[in-house]
Amino acid sequence: MVDTGTQMADNSKTEETASDSVEAAKNASNKKEKLADQVMQNPQVLAALQERLDNTALTPSSYIETLPKAVKRRIDALKQLQVKCAHIEAKFYEEVHDLERKYAALYQPLFDKRREFINGEAEPTDAESEWHSENEEEEKLAGDLKNAVVIEEKAEAGETNVKGIPDFWFTIFRNVDMLSELVQEYDEPILKHLQDIKVKFSEPGQPMSFSLEFHFGPNDYFSNSVLTKTYKMKSEPDKTDPFSFEGPEIVDCEGCTIDWKKGKNVTVKTIKKKQKHKGRGTVRTITKQVPNDSFFNFFSPIKVSGDGESLDEDSEFTLAADFEIGHFFRERIVPRAVLYFTGEAIEDDDNFEEDEEGEEEELEGEEEGEEEEDAESDPKV
Repeated sequence: MVDTGTQMADNSKTEETASDSVEAAKNASNKKEKLADQVMQNPQVLAALQERLDNTALTPSSYIETLPKAVKRRIDALKQLQVKCAHIEAKFYEEVHDLERKYAALYQPLFDKRREFINGEAEPTDAESEWHSENEEEEKLAGDLKNAVVIEEKAEAGETNVKGIPDFWFTIFRNVDMLSELVQEYDEPILKHLQDIKVKFSEPGQPMSFSLEFHFGPNDYFSNSVLTKTYKMKSEPDKTDPFSFEGPEIVDCEGCTIDWKKGKNVTVKTIKKKQKHKGRGTVRTITKQVPNDSFFNFFSPIKVSGDGESLDEDSEFTLAADFEIGHFFRERIVPRAVLYFTGEAIEDDDNFEEDEEGEEEELEGEEEGEEEEDAESDPKV
């Protein structure tokens, strides 16, 4: 038989334990409530929560979530239409590329004549060389004065024997910051042999691309007469993100092999390194070639992986800069070469950038003013 006294004692202990647990739970709950009350009484916490609620209420996505299902269905239909618009836009840019190819053929005779004048293959006629500048009278007076002062020096230097426009393309490289940053001192003698830069567009029916052709005269550095760089483009919306489409984008590029003459490759340098034999302890000097900074690395670009592997951050930055330079050659340097030689295009670019910066600062100032007005009229503040 079970001892009745013992059983009653056990029941009493169980009740006490249960009572203690309930009491502990109540105490913990009370502490949490007190803590919550203290936190909610803090003005800074309340302000932060209110701001978060206000911001959440203002986000477009949160607004969309509140719409009825039928309205969301119609929005999805609009997105379908937007995707179709993106595909039409892609076709538009394909036709623009065809037009660029067509008009490139019309520009080419003018660019050929430009090459002849630059390289001294032809002399412009009086009609071709007639140009009226804005400051013509001032320039004429300054020119007459300069001619009077240095006429004897000019005769001695044999100015009339100067061929074409010396260092035309090299001067452009030197004038344009984006290009001058790539040029090393040992690149300069090579770039002085650069005679022309051409842009070639892909043929009809071929994948969209354009090529840059750098034509060099005979030199002591490499045997190539032309160095090429081809940029491959894509003009179609991305299947996973069609709304990001904003026109053709460069997706890859290919360079060419430079046939360097012996000891003239400026893209590598030879270094000497001492090597110690592990067993014998003897030391020997070995030489090895390592990459060297040079503009001519432009023709050996980073290759975009075709198997979907992503590039590291440095490689992505280098490739993006490469694409930007290729686009700049195509859109600015080649079509407007003389203006980059004289510096006029660079001044225009600088003025355009300053105007953009001024507009941005003005907009920022207006936004700050609006925020201050809102703060003054907000009853919560």
